[in-house]
Amino acid sequence: MAREGINISSLKSTCKLYISSPLSAYNTSMNRLKHYAIIGTILIIISGALLHSIYEYSGNNPLLGFFFPVNESTWEHMKLCFFPMLIYSLFMNKSLKENYPCITSSLLFGILLGTFLIPVIFYTYSGTLGQTFLPLDIATFILSVILAFIAVYRLTLSCKFDSYEYLLKLSVLAVAVCFFVFTLFPPDMGIFIEP
Repeated sequence: MAREGINISSLKSTCKLYISSPLSAYNTSMNRLKHYAIIGTILIIISGALLHSIYEYSGNNPLLGFFFPVNESTWEHMKLCFFPMLIYSLFMNKSLKENYPCITSSLLFGILLGTFLIPVIFYTYSGTLGQTFLPLDIATFILSVILAFIAVYRLTLSCKFDSYEYLLKLSVLAVAVCFFVFTLFPPDMGIFIEP
């Protein structure tokens, strides 16, 4: 009797192990992607706050001006999402690419989405209200970063943008070049002018 109980118990344990292992691996893998996205969101929001005035504090160092805002224009504030998210994406891509083959295209799309949501949300709210408010400006940045990482998370799982990876790489490169060029030679357009 005791012997049968041990065998049944052992059998149950073995079955439980085989059934739960794939689910555990799936959940661990899923949680890893989610954790990276949450940490990235927090880091980019904090870096945006800390690096907002670094150009000014550096004594207007021209090299820092390529990566951080040189004035209060909307265009310059887009750098606060673009470059920190680009750097974090390199780390996230390297860490997760093996388990998530579609993460590169998702991160590239997320960088572009977060960067361009800043002017979209800013001009939508300021045009609607007829003026700007610092708390809403800050909320615009935070919301843009959050939505960017939500997109990264979902697109990594769905692989919807994987076939556009090359185009997304070119787009991110083009935006980086525009940041460098327009830092030195800003066009006479609203997005490049200080409010």
